[in-house]
Amino acid sequence: MTEAVLTPTPNDCDLPRIRAQFATFNDAIDYAAQSLKGLNFHDMRGELARVYPYSQMREDALVMARRLFAAGIGKQDRVALIAETGPDFAALFCACVYVGAWPVPLPLPTSFGGKESFIDQLAVQLQSSDPKLLLYPEEIAEMAAAAAARQGCPAESWQDFALRPAPDCDLPQASPDDICYLQYSSGSTRFPTGVAVTHRALLHNLYGHSTTMELGANDRCVSWLPWYHDMGLVGCLLSLIANQVSGDYLKPDAFARRPLAWLDMISRNPGNTLSYSPTFGYDICARRISSQSHVAERFDLSRWRIAGNGADMIRPDVMQNFVNAFAEAGFKASSFTPSYGLAEAVLAVTVMPPGEGIRVELVEEERLSGAPRDLSRPARYRAIVNCGKPLPDMDVAIRGENGESRADHQIGKVWCRGPSVMHSYFRNEEATSDCLVDGWLDTGDMGYTAKGYLFIVGRAKDMIIINGKNHWPQDIEWAVEQLPGFNHGDIAAFSIEMENGEEAPAVLVHCKVSDPEERVKLRDQIADKVRSVTGMSCIVELVPPRTLPRTSSGKLSRAKAKKLYLAGEIVPIDLAA
Repeated sequence: MTEAVLTPTPNDCDLPRIRAQFATFNDAIDYAAQSLKGLNFHDMRGELARVYPYSQMREDALVMARRLFAAGIGKQDRVALIAETGPDFAALFCACVYVGAWPVPLPLPTSFGGKESFIDQLAVQLQSSDPKLLLYPEEIAEMAAAAAARQGCPAESWQDFALRPAPDCDLPQASPDDICYLQYSSGSTRFPTGVAVTHRALLHNLYGHSTTMELGANDRCVSWLPWYHDMGLVGCLLSLIANQVSGDYLKPDAFARRPLAWLDMISRNPGNTLSYSPTFGYDICARRISSQSHVAERFDLSRWRIAGNGADMIRPDVMQNFVNAFAEAGFKASSFTPSYGLAEAVLAVTVMPPGEGIRVELVEEERLSGAPRDLSRPARYRAIVNCGKPLPDMDVAIRGENGESRADHQIGKVWCRGPSVMHSYFRNEEATSDCLVDGWLDTGDMGYTAKGYLFIVGRAKDMIIINGKNHWPQDIEWAVEQLPGFNHGDIAAFSIEMENGEEAPAVLVHCKVSDPEERVKLRDQIADKVRSVTGMSCIVELVPPRTLPRTSSGKLSRAKAKKLYLAGEIVPIDLAA
């Protein structure tokens, strides 16, 4: 007996495409289910393992919605969902939407922290969102149950939940201004504030994004991004449903183990034209392929039309390395599509027009810091990436410290306004009023505009201010990364207060060197490198590998690194030993 060959859902069908122009996400699910398209899940090696048409997803979601209703869950209740990439989460998310409850996607355990760290993080998010139920895959039952028990929250594996009765009932009607879901951003500054997103805001963002990308009839998406992060959830799941696009998925842990499986999947289906990643995803693929040959024989990236970049600072050097590594496979530099966004605006605020690629401006570091030019030192420049133009109906403004508007090429706080801007932070009026003013959202990021394009230079709250001069931690971290043996994420830079009350820059660096004398040399080499780039003397602490904390999406958390260092929970290597 031969195994049945799975056929992926098609790229195109007879159903006319509607670009997210629905009153509610419920309507978007209903319409997508009329097509033959859907979600396709792949195993660790990137081989197709499960085909899940939108029609089946809707059918499963309605059954689960009746189960939720029978369990006493209804409008405005929160349901926490561990966001494992697969059919169960997709259907459960839609089930919550159908019953009027607010799904709250929460992360899976990662390799960046231990069991207790995950339980602590999950418990904090449960406390914040106050759900009536936590649903999780049974393989993490012990950790999920421990976190739920701390909050007195009922918890159940979705395998057990599927055994509950699903009696017929009348599901509530949704309206555009109802909350659709809560999104916990992975950010290190406002964690754990849940962003409340309405149906109207979600669909406006999905429409604007698809229109800006010039979404076509045969476009198809490939993704390994986690579904608890806004880029993975909104950009690579909810957008596909609302815009009737088929998608192919690799689990995040599968990508971490075999990153080139992502590119294999893009190569395999002629319609795979859309895929997104933070900078580090492109970086790791370029590094993995550098020692291999036969790139053209293994990959075909010629149809990759939109290679989205976002979720962290975009590194033009990394993007160029990717182009160099995969040009033989047909990858075009013009496919890169930088963007800027945040969960507080659903996802995207600005997107680069397709085909324009990575465009940079060289800006003097003194201009970035706001300090007067030091004529005793040669001018240093940083490449600032163009993050594109605002979505339709999205306004972007640059403001000074006193709220005054700033002209093109004047650096200031980035503010945005439009239908995509969040309703509020869930049950956090103070945080909401801090960043929402007269319909404008203070993003907390610094940047400037030029001829309608937005350039992001860094996070305002990460700024290191020494002797009245501003320094971006990224500049210090990038300086250390230029030394041999260091990768993005091995370095955390921040300021600390000394005994005399003055601020001093500190740099924590992962150290893989075991010889004591070589460690001292390495520390001095790092200090010299930072001094040569920034003009500052800094405190350099070597720490064991995998010590620096990450956010739930795997990005370096400078704020948490600083907190743990000052609390003595990150213990530097003793160079005197």
